[in-house]
Amino acid sequence: MASSDALLPISAREEEPSCPYTKLPDGSRSDPETHPRRRRPYKGLLAVSFGLLLIAFYVALIATQDGSRSNEAANAIDETEKTTSSSRARLAGVSEKSNDGLWKLSGGRNTPAFEWNNSMLSWQRTAFHFQPEENWMNDPNGPLFYKGWYHFFYQYNPNAAVWGDIVWGHAVSRDLIHWVHLPLAMVADQWYDSNGVWTGSATILPDGSIVMLYTGSTDKAVQVQNLAYPEDLNDPLLLKWVKFPGNPVLVPPPGILPKDFRDPTTAWKTPEGKWRITIGSKINKTGISLVYDTTDFKTYEKLDTLLHGVPNTGMWECVDFYPVSKTARKGLDTSVNGPDVKHIVKASMDDTRFDHYAVGTYFESNGTWIPDDPTIDVGMSSSLRYDYGKFYASKTFYDQNKGRRILWSWIGESDSEAADVQKGWSSLQGIPRTVALDTKTGKNLVQSPVEEIKSLRLSSKKFDLELSPGSVVPVDVGTATQLDIEAEFEIKKESLDKFFGDASVVAEAEEFSCEKNGAGSTVRNALGPFGFSVLATESLSEQTPVYFYIAKGKDSKLKTFFCTDTSRSSVANDVIKPIYGSVVPVLKGEKLTMRILVDHSIVEAFGQGGRTCITSRVYPTTAIYGAAKLFLFNNALDATVTASFKVWQMNSAFIHPYSEEAVRALTRT
Repeated sequence: MASSDALLPISAREEEPSCPYTKLPDGSRSDPETHPRRRRPYKGLLAVSFGLLLIAFYVALIATQDGSRSNEAANAIDETEKTTSSSRARLAGVSEKSNDGLWKLSGGRNTPAFEWNNSMLSWQRTAFHFQPEENWMNDPNGPLFYKGWYHFFYQYNPNAAVWGDIVWGHAVSRDLIHWVHLPLAMVADQWYDSNGVWTGSATILPDGSIVMLYTGSTDKAVQVQNLAYPEDLNDPLLLKWVKFPGNPVLVPPPGILPKDFRDPTTAWKTPEGKWRITIGSKINKTGISLVYDTTDFKTYEKLDTLLHGVPNTGMWECVDFYPVSKTARKGLDTSVNGPDVKHIVKASMDDTRFDHYAVGTYFESNGTWIPDDPTIDVGMSSSLRYDYGKFYASKTFYDQNKGRRILWSWIGESDSEAADVQKGWSSLQGIPRTVALDTKTGKNLVQSPVEEIKSLRLSSKKFDLELSPGSVVPVDVGTATQLDIEAEFEIKKESLDKFFGDASVVAEAEEFSCEKNGAGSTVRNALGPFGFSVLATESLSEQTPVYFYIAKGKDSKLKTFFCTDTSRSSVANDVIKPIYGSVVPVLKGEKLTMRILVDHSIVEAFGQGGRTCITSRVYPTTAIYGAAKLFLFNNALDATVTASFKVWQMNSAFIHPYSEEAVRALTRT
């Protein structure tokens, strides 16, 4: 469960006992006296909050002297907002949304919020991404394939478009694209989950039965692990779930704080025939993954060793652990191991809200894992990420139906909470992705939208264009709010020869970075940037460029970057508009490739076959409906670029509310 407890000022955190109750033989519990919460002087807290706001305003003012807010300034203000805003979620230890203060600071304290009208807000709802009919959604939970159906569970507030009252939503699909919403799977109705039915994972046992482990927040706001299972395994829709009467099955162990123990993984089999899980936590500032063995999912033995831990990374939540093949781009069951297998450890960093992963080796004998490259270990600033945009609390599962590993992720909003309340919903899920080890590099994962997304493709147009330096070309595809774009780019050999032969071209004094470069796609050098501007107005007053940028680093070697620039995506002032991206590996002989999915307020971009991925939320005010356009651009100073690409219009996925007829309709497809 994505948590916001780390966002509290230190003085506001309670040091609760690690194990605040004892289970008695009859199943009841004995509660020791709880520590009374220390009252903090109101005036002192107000003064500290006001001081932090002034500091944040000063940072934003410096960073916006040229009229644009850099990504660094946005991050600085965001952190201040997190530590000063009152929150419904902060004491519970779950994800919150804290964007509201950004627009106030970006344009002056008295700047009014943008006046969104219903037409603009209605346009923001996606056509083929999964989201509930209304209200708040966050982490993906317990995905699985069972009796011909893909099941997806998710954190959901059935009562409002803001976080709170968290239960498990549930939906089913035949193809991961067309969904039917089902009744709620689990609600907060027991003392061990009365403050929320939080994130969990499913394990399918060899006999076909299913166990679901999930984190519950108790009536004392302690994070515990609970067991649930389907009431009727003959029901392919798994409509009813039963909670184990002996819950909780795990409580925070000694040395672990009560709000630092969450998000159990899918279990995997050990050579001794036991099942093993890992759970995210931290000790001081060291992020860790605890390991437990079980034979029946009711009683557990904690291993003395950690699966892994990295100092100074903070709380690890939504930990994921799974094998990948070194020889083929296929998925593996979570229990697979062997000489041709590597293992992935992924953790969602509570302090930064990024999902980091590393490739490494798992040692079954003692339940430990080490990274192949310690310099890019999990959670380090240099480590790998699934996605360099808006992407968090991700979860994979093995799809035994098609022999692949599928990745889900919560895609939050970048607008104000007030706008969410006005439109009646908040957040969505990214298109499910296949994830596998890059067998060409052996050092990173590659991701791509599931193949079933192609079933939504309608009419298409193919283009072959040559772009001279400084070119901006409209691409005639009609309305451009629902698109699938596949493109290849090549820099003309003469341009490269000229570049390498020009002695005046020197290495950049400071290494290029998509995120730190406040100019975004407008910055120009000899070999870039070039790419597409999606969700653009005819005048380009609103646009979201997705592009490659090739730079010469301090070592005089060329590096290719894949970026998305949302800084001009909207004229609205109450949205966050960062510049996202990272370096992308390009091997000798490879052309530059990108794929972009555009679906109203979400843009998912996949660079170089999915080696680098970027998800963005954008909220244009005029580049909507029929006014949304697509452009191709080359902002390079010297390079001529050729682009070969195809653009498909995309159909809606028509996600339906629950009814027997809706289920029958999907069954027939």
